[in-house]
Order: sequence, then structure tokens, then C-alpha cells
Amino acid sequence: MVRSKKEMNTELREQMRGGKGTVSITHLVEKEQLHNCRLMSSIEIPIGASIGQHTHENETEYYIIMEGEGKVLEADGEKTVGSGDVVITGHGESHSIRNVGSTPLFLVAIIITH
Repeated sequence: MVRSKKEMNTELREQMRGGKGTVSITHLVEKEQLHNCRLMSSIEIPIGASIGQHTHENETEYYIIMEGEGKVLEADGEKTVGSGDVVITGHGESHSIRNVGSTPLFLVAIIITH
């Protein structure tokens, strides 16, 4: 199966998870087609915008940073992330991410359910 870009739904989320600004989420695969997975999407975080702090119980989220620069807040502090980095959050851990760069921050988010 091939899913073309024109088949993908995009939604805008204001203040996602208590964050700042409007985040654009393109669903790469629709929920009905996912197995052992809750989400597989590309996300654009504009300059100065963020996804607020949230916890992952019984699931693991992977952020694959494609472009831009961000700051991720985890239990052990804040870390700078950029193109090629992967953020892994699960087992009751929480995280947030904000765009601190001068260009939009693009990432792919995948949430695997346990």
C-alpha cells in the first residue's frame, strides 16, 4: 500500500498540550490503519511555538527531528535537539518541546502502544 501526500489529513492545534502557538500535524497514517501504534504524524512547530509537557503511560513516543532546532524538557533537564536527533519518551515519563531556532521545527512523531 502506498499513501500519497494528497490523501493525508492535516490539522492545526492551538496551544497543543498547553504549549504556545499553533502546531500543524499531518497524519501520515490514519488511526484505522495503525497497529500497536497510536500516532504516526509529521509535525511542524513554528518559530517560538511549543508542545507542552505531557506524560506517556503504557506507550512510547519517538520524535525524529527532521529540520530546525528545539529544546526538549525531560525529567533530567533541558536538551537541545536538531536534525537527525531522536527523542524517546515512555514508561510514565514526560516531555515537552519548543522551537528555539530561526526556522520552523519539523519532526516525525510515532507513538507505540504497549
